[in-house]
Amino acid sequence: MKITELSLPKNVIQFYMDSGITEIYPPQADAIRRGLLDGKNIVAAIPTASGKTLLAEFAMLKSVLNGGKAIYIVPLRALASEKYDRFSQFASLGIETGISTGDFDSKDEWLGKYDIIVATSEKVDSLLRNKASWMYDITVIVADEIHLINSPDRGPTLEITLAKLMKLNPKAQILALSATIGNASELAKWLDAELVQSDWRPVELREGVLFGKAIKFMDGGKEVDATNEDDAIALSVDTIREGGQCLIFANTRKNSESMAREVGKAIQDLIDPDDDNKLAELAGEIRETGETSLCEKLASCIENGAAFHHAGLLGGHRRIIENGYRSNVIKVIACTPTLAAGLNLPARRVVIRDYRRYDANFGLTPIPVLEIKQMCGRAGRPGLDPYGESVLIAKSLDEFDMLMENYVLANPEDIWSKLGVETTLRTHLLSTIATGFAQSREQLFDFIESTFYACQQERWSLEHVVDAVLEFLEKEGMIIRSGDDIHATELGELVSRLYIDPVSASIIIKGLKSVDDATTFTLLHLICQTPDVRKLYLRSNDGSWVNELVERHRDEFICVPDPYEKEYEWFLAEAKTAMLFYDWICEEHENDIIKKFGIGPGDIRALCELAEWLMHSTAELSALLGLRFTQDARDLVEQIKYGASPELLKLIKIKDVGRVRARRLYNAGYTDIAKLRDANPKAIMRLVGTRIGIKIMRQLGVDVEATDRKTGQANLLEF
Repeated sequence: MKITELSLPKNVIQFYMDSGITEIYPPQADAIRRGLLDGKNIVAAIPTASGKTLLAEFAMLKSVLNGGKAIYIVPLRALASEKYDRFSQFASLGIETGISTGDFDSKDEWLGKYDIIVATSEKVDSLLRNKASWMYDITVIVADEIHLINSPDRGPTLEITLAKLMKLNPKAQILALSATIGNASELAKWLDAELVQSDWRPVELREGVLFGKAIKFMDGGKEVDATNEDDAIALSVDTIREGGQCLIFANTRKNSESMAREVGKAIQDLIDPDDDNKLAELAGEIRETGETSLCEKLASCIENGAAFHHAGLLGGHRRIIENGYRSNVIKVIACTPTLAAGLNLPARRVVIRDYRRYDANFGLTPIPVLEIKQMCGRAGRPGLDPYGESVLIAKSLDEFDMLMENYVLANPEDIWSKLGVETTLRTHLLSTIATGFAQSREQLFDFIESTFYACQQERWSLEHVVDAVLEFLEKEGMIIRSGDDIHATELGELVSRLYIDPVSASIIIKGLKSVDDATTFTLLHLICQTPDVRKLYLRSNDGSWVNELVERHRDEFICVPDPYEKEYEWFLAEAKTAMLFYDWICEEHENDIIKKFGIGPGDIRALCELAEWLMHSTAELSALLGLRFTQDARDLVEQIKYGASPELLKLIKIKDVGRVRARRLYNAGYTDIAKLRDANPKAIMRLVGTRIGIKIMRQLGVDVEATDRKTGQANLLEF
């Protein structure tokens, strides 16, 4: 089907033709025939690179140019940024795109001026909780990667958010974009949608298993023209020699790092000399924006044409890697499976080095077929590769047979709602009551009937869980029940807006009420007691120093359990996590924190972002209840955000300064912005580096070139 045949405005058709799109793919044509441009709901369960996003674009553009508003829901912030960059290109059509992934207690009314809003499911949920007025104006709802409704972590929020949006905007068009799944028809039934299902891909995908020196595909085999003790490295070298790029999926961060290092050694002589300078520039960016041994390790890998990618890296470093890979400068990325969750990073060959991963309860367990197929789907770069290959690695003939049967020839599993547990329902039932979607027990069940859970399970299976949650919320003063009527109290409404687990709110409130005085460490440990904070794992060598920590701060804990009680080990994990935050705000060197706690720079930022939010919530709860800890908690929010002592906060808010450079500047006598502005730029550059120094001075309105002329010094831009 040609794009000129579509019932889209002429300027939209011209936009796509100018970008080189003159025909649409078969699955896209099927969606058109099923009513995509007529406002019909669509579930598109089609492979990666088959054009799911373009379907969303067509529907959004047609609606927006007719006066509508679209919201595009994604599971990850990185994916939100990627989609925002893409949709921002519609500015030439007069369409404005906004993005929001941040604070969870804001209405963000400013988003209402945009035509397309990109946000994570958690952010959309929080916008609903905070009753953003523009949510009523939405005419198109796009849920990307909707198969993640199967995730115990993110699935329930996505499910509840979609159910609320459908209640709020019953006439809105819904597009659910999914990988190939076993029960796509069930999703389509829930959303009252037409199902577009296809295995078609623009680039042929060959799935196979490597055993020995040959890859066995369903329709034949292929010799690997490279040798290495590690099969994954041999496959990478073979791919680079053929002019392709390679993704290697490993089951742990450590494995991805070691794999990138070894692959880099193996491919460094295969890198085009023209790319050497580009790789050096990328490595320089990594070193300039990070000061840890992990950053140095990454930079060294990049210089050889390889990189590792996992959640332990800083977000900025992950983006540098992704952009370097997209521009075909980085040839191989060794990564954990999170990279398969929607990011547009295709490869000639995908190597799945590990088909099992560690589970705390069951040890090494097989990765689900759906996740393996998601990894496989990254193979084949449209417009660049004649084909794509995904390869699992077998060490024995029995393992070869198992991998062929259980993965290559297998279909993805069905997805299931994860809504039916008390820990999940607590926050969502409170928000459903607080936002007025249900004001009685019966209305609560009517709302639950509109979820995906109700398509798969009977109502009675949830009744005892719902009643237990309501009893808890009433006991904690978050709801009031009068007969069958239910409404949220002021406390309940605040907890809902704050986007925290009601149990977390209860723990914080009881903790604050139980003490007359609270130190910084008291407040940090208090938030670590909540279920919203992921506790750091206690390693075998942590016992002695964590117990010493407990003794040193014993008077600052609200309660210390008996060492012989089963709760004590959990308490130690809380104490360890609190110490991480304490070291962070006391400006301990990041490398020392990484080594001491066994985590990466990205983990520090993720945990501190959670801690910042919970400390903000602590301040708000304290203020509502008239307790004395409000200002202390508010002061701590800033310290946690920037990882610094109070005296550095003015300096650290300048872009690109950071906690380490701020301390250098402060210790050198530049204790505030006025002193910094009056400083000799050359002196600042000696402290923080030339490029960063120039950026800082320009932000403060200092004309660096004029300073050169006035002082008669050499050009600082060449310094």
